[in-house]
Amino acid sequence: MPNDLPYEKVLQECLKGELRLVNAGLPRSQKPLSVLLHEEHPLVVCSDNSTHFFKRRELEYLATMINAEEQEALPLPILIELGANQAEAAIICQGGVEGKVISKILNMSTTLEQGRIRIYKPQLALLRKTLKTTTQYVFSPKIVA
Repeated sequence: MPNDLPYEKVLQECLKGELRLVNAGLPRSQKPLSVLLHEEHPLVVCSDNSTHFFKRRELEYLATMINAEEQEALPLPILIELGANQAEAAIICQGGVEGKVISKILNMSTTLEQGRIRIYKPQLALLRKTLKTTTQYVFSPKIVA
């Protein structure tokens, strides 16, 4: 047999390429809320050279939830990891500010584990409805834990 790799490993290798394609629209880097609030046209450039624009009203809404120091620490867009378990998603957090914002929007306490906050489909729907342009999906082959 020409391919001695187990099926799962072959599948993982195929998925890596596919995931690179579906994640091509991710931002090259995130910007702090404080910076975006001062831009005439708030945006980030994506890996595929497209432009991701933010709605000013979403930025202003976020600004009402946190103080000036936290605005400097909140990276946007907030990344939502979708994995193999379609019932769950995870907010990728670099610090505690994302957790504070998510808690306020969902009106519930959140737990940060290994740099992620786990949420479920109903919470994801509410979050995306509220923060359509200030959140972005990241597709991952791993199960959200």
